[in-house]
Amino acid sequence: MQKLGGYIYRYRKSVLLIWVLIILLLGFFALRLPTVLSGNGFEYKGEYNQTRKLLEQDFGQPKSSIIIVFEKDKTVSNEDFRKFIQTYFDRLNDFDDANQIISPMDREGMVKNYYAYGILTFNKNAESLGKEITELKTLLQNKPGLKVTMTGEPIIVQDLNTASQEDLAKAEMIGLPIALLVLILAFGGLIAASLPIVIGVVSILCTMGTVYFFSYRADLSIFILNIVPMIGLALSIDFALLFINRYKEELTSKSIEAALETTVATAGRAIIFSGLCVFIGLSALWFIKIDIFQNVALGGMTVVLISAVCALTFLPALLGLLGHKINRLSIFHSVDKQRSFWYRFAKFVMKRPVLMSVAALTILLAGLIPLKQMVLAIPGTESLPPDYPSRTALEIYKDHFDNKEKREEKKVTIVLESNGSMVEKHNLVKVNQLIHKLENDPLVNAINSPFSATGLKDVNQLYQVLTYGNKTNLSPVIDYFIRDNKMLLEVYLKTEEHSAKARQWVSDWSKKDLGLQASFGGSIKFEQEIFAEIYKKAPKGLLMIIISTFVILMAAFRSILIPLKAILMNILSLGCTFGILVWIFQQCHFGITPVDIALILPVFVFTLVFGLSMDYEVFLISRIQEFYLKTGDNSEATIAGLTFTSKIITSAAAIMIVVTGAFAFTGVMPVKQLGVGIAIAIFIDATIVRMVLVPALMKLLGDWNWWFFGFDYKKQFRMKKKPA
Repeated sequence: MQKLGGYIYRYRKSVLLIWVLIILLLGFFALRLPTVLSGNGFEYKGEYNQTRKLLEQDFGQPKSSIIIVFEKDKTVSNEDFRKFIQTYFDRLNDFDDANQIISPMDREGMVKNYYAYGILTFNKNAESLGKEITELKTLLQNKPGLKVTMTGEPIIVQDLNTASQEDLAKAEMIGLPIALLVLILAFGGLIAASLPIVIGVVSILCTMGTVYFFSYRADLSIFILNIVPMIGLALSIDFALLFINRYKEELTSKSIEAALETTVATAGRAIIFSGLCVFIGLSALWFIKIDIFQNVALGGMTVVLISAVCALTFLPALLGLLGHKINRLSIFHSVDKQRSFWYRFAKFVMKRPVLMSVAALTILLAGLIPLKQMVLAIPGTESLPPDYPSRTALEIYKDHFDNKEKREEKKVTIVLESNGSMVEKHNLVKVNQLIHKLENDPLVNAINSPFSATGLKDVNQLYQVLTYGNKTNLSPVIDYFIRDNKMLLEVYLKTEEHSAKARQWVSDWSKKDLGLQASFGGSIKFEQEIFAEIYKKAPKGLLMIIISTFVILMAAFRSILIPLKAILMNILSLGCTFGILVWIFQQCHFGITPVDIALILPVFVFTLVFGLSMDYEVFLISRIQEFYLKTGDNSEATIAGLTFTSKIITSAAAIMIVVTGAFAFTGVMPVKQLGVGIAIAIFIDATIVRMVLVPALMKLLGDWNWWFFGFDYKKQFRMKKKPA
């Protein structure tokens, strides 16, 4: 690492030139990234997807649909309302991209009082309708007292993309200026304070340009736009903060080249270990075979790698070029370490280790209380800000036209398949037996089938009608429910929407022998598969994080207790964080409308923060270890380590809190929850854990902190003390 520092200093101009070329190239593709993002990322290659393909290919169901919602106020007559609707659908005569266009005038029940709706179906996925949506928007012409709005999955997907971009811009407008202010307070000068911002922007730009190329091999979620900047800006600024702080320290007594060599050898080593912890934490998301988790793993791991490389090459080259100019444009000078607040605070904590440990643990355990009430849900339309027209229109449609007892959210689709035709008598007998079993289930509310559609309950009667009856009259029923050797059943449950009981119901029934081959679909099946995948795979990923983090920290510090304490304290602080999130979002404090916790949040916050918080652990313990090797005194080393790193850790945490917490002021709910969650977790970790609990436990455990299978720190200390 020391040789790397010297090499970068000698070839600093060449290194900077290479980075400029990389920035220009990847910056071009970074600007194009939003054009290849689509969907909320909840795609899973399971039975739900297979059933959906059966419904599309065999039963002719559309891949996607757009709902057109019409509104009028009291001043508009019913006749004018109908003319307004008719005028809109007349404009659609030249719109050939839709598979089917259903006007409110075509069917009964599509016009009620002040509202009406129409449907456009498509043989394209929701994410592929960008051109069609743009064309349809040109046809939306409101009039006084009359309004027309589009909604449905394709519109929601596009609006989520738009909202995510707006949220990113809003978060940057809030976060970056405050981050710069924190950096000025940390370094006391404008030049030193501006460098971490530069490193952060470069890291994000290069990452987003790199991620663009991943779109050729994977479907990328729109949340990439929020996740990459959230992780990248916070992490790269942290790395730069640590690096620049150490460089400024070394520059007071060494030449520029020597200062860079020492900084790369010390701070650079800490960056590698902390970056490795974050990288492994994010890699655990690969275990979960759901697009959004793998997207975040892909984007997060890339931004960690690029941030670390940038901090170890671009930043030292820049510092080598600046030299002593790093201290120019100073606003105020730093205080003597021995007279600083952090020195006095460290002494205070170390004198009262038992009291401080008990106080810190009491606060953390109190935060766990609301955790047992956590309710997880897959983000849906409610992810959009409430003022988005597509969300408002969908709520109008559900309130006025969607049968509450037979909503899509309560429907389980079952596609039955046999060797011969489904209209054969023995197959109809099996279907009838299955329907009776389903009807006897206490959670089943209603079943749509060929029996219910024809009004014939007797198998023999239905068989006679389907085989010898007037098929012209029955063709709509046959086309909808029966296709050759396949039959469709629609089961509506009595449970609430997004219910755990509903997910358990579909899981139990999909395992039963139904007499015929059965494929389950519908939103409940979709949710059941997503939950099952996370519950099954997340523990494996979390276990990998814990084991690998333990091994990395053990190798870095040659200690058993230090990594063990770090992991246990991280788990406790994260549990406290989740409890606070439940208190804020589910129990509606701070004026927030009650909302369930996004299913992605616990996994994301754990994997992200577990790695990110190890930054502070590595920064702090690395410095304590240096002083312990110099002094051989655990207490003095801990006080010195706290004194020299507390300001930087606090500044780094403040920046992380500002950058991620800025997303609390955004509109997309899962991103809002994620930003608040990370900010709270970092705050708890950098204050209660890192500044209080860690030093208190270091004091209580004494030299046992540094025990490691025969490795003798005291011997290393004595060797350093021997005269040359």
